[in-house]
Amino acid sequence: MKISSISRGLTLSALAAAALVTPAQPALADDVSFILPAGIGCEFNLGVSWTGGNLHTEEFTDKNGEVVRILTAGKGVLLTYTNYGTKKKPVAGESITIRTDGSVTEIVVNPDGTLTYTATGHNGLVMYPSDVPAGPSTIHYIGRIVFTVDPVTGVFTLVSTSGSALDVCAELAS
Repeated sequence: MKISSISRGLTLSALAAAALVTPAQPALADDVSFILPAGIGCEFNLGVSWTGGNLHTEEFTDKNGEVVRILTAGKGVLLTYTNYGTKKKPVAGESITIRTDGSVTEIVVNPDGTLTYTATGHNGLVMYPSDVPAGPSTIHYIGRIVFTVDPVTGVFTLVSTSGSALDVCAELAS
């Protein structure tokens, strides 16, 4: 199984990594940004951008050369979430910026082909309406999150969290 074939990744700071980006990014480019349409990350168009950061990724393979584990760790980024409203031509509104202090993400390939992510440090997690629990939601965690991904269906399932959590959608909607 090629982990890089997963079109949607998750941990923002390890992306700075969604649903927001693809997993196992080597090093982050400066000034990366995108907008998630209303109903995906929040009820409004959600902009996500970051600068800086330096992530390093190591892949571990079995005796057949198949990737069985990926470890990504590194320096954090300056991460900004922006409410772009609900119109077809988004206009920037309220923003929050978080200086992340780094993260570590481990991805384990399970025998059934699903992936288990364990992320510590600063991480943003976007849950789509098709995920468990169903989104749209965007939460920025400082602590530990564990979730699984089914690469066939694209469904993310949140297993556990610990530490502090900021509901980005609620923060930007007020």
